[in-house]
Amino acid sequence: MKSKTYKVVSTIYMVLIFTFLYLPIAILIIYSFNKSRLNVIWTGFTFDWYKRLMQDQDVLNALMNSLKVAFISTTLSTMIGIMTSVGMYKYKFRGKSVLDALLYIPIVIPEVVMGISLLVFFNMVHVPSGLLTLILAHITFSVPFIVMVVNARLAGFDKSLEEASMDLGATQWETFWKVTLPLIMPGVVAGALLAFTLSIDDVTVSFFVAGPTSTTLPLKIFSMVKFGVSPEINALSTIMIFITLSLALIGEKIRFSKQNN
Repeated sequence: MKSKTYKVVSTIYMVLIFTFLYLPIAILIIYSFNKSRLNVIWTGFTFDWYKRLMQDQDVLNALMNSLKVAFISTTLSTMIGIMTSVGMYKYKFRGKSVLDALLYIPIVIPEVVMGISLLVFFNMVHVPSGLLTLILAHITFSVPFIVMVVNARLAGFDKSLEEASMDLGATQWETFWKVTLPLIMPGVVAGALLAFTLSIDDVTVSFFVAGPTSTTLPLKIFSMVKFGVSPEINALSTIMIFITLSLALIGEKIRFSKQNN
């Protein structure tokens, strides 16, 4: 009897938690198809807001800026993250624990602090605000997340596989490409997808380092919200939600297939 009651309570609790998390998102998606400009009453189904969104050149330019920054920063931060994780895992040196702890500082410090510090740094080295500063800033906060995910993958790595490869005549570079990298690839893909999502969703850091001609999509949405939320913003948010979920599902599918193989 107690176990049955516990099961019912656990189920109700789980339903309430998921409702709290996903009901606002579901409402946003539904009202992106609402004919009315007001998000308080349903007046009919329409795709007009998506059509208007596709005709808004400012929003499309902001989207292109976000994609450029996300793809470039994710690519570079993934390369840096892989080298950092593998190097920290393989080699032992004085101050390694301190350096390892410093890598996680960008994760724990407030984004406002990071944004201000990057703005001050770019001003000191006389780098004008624009796509370059955005890319450098996004690499800065993306690398620790990639290192964290790849380190988790390396935690269960069998070094004897690398040793066997070296014994069979492979060089260190060949061993890395043919043995190490394929084995840690699920972690690399997961870290890259996480970095891409963080980059394309970032507002706070981008607000400090973006230039007047390098507005990203989240910054554009933020500026639009100030004048009142319209179904056009709902449509834009819905598209971003589906893109993010698609990337997450792709990453999960890759990780699942790698584990089964």
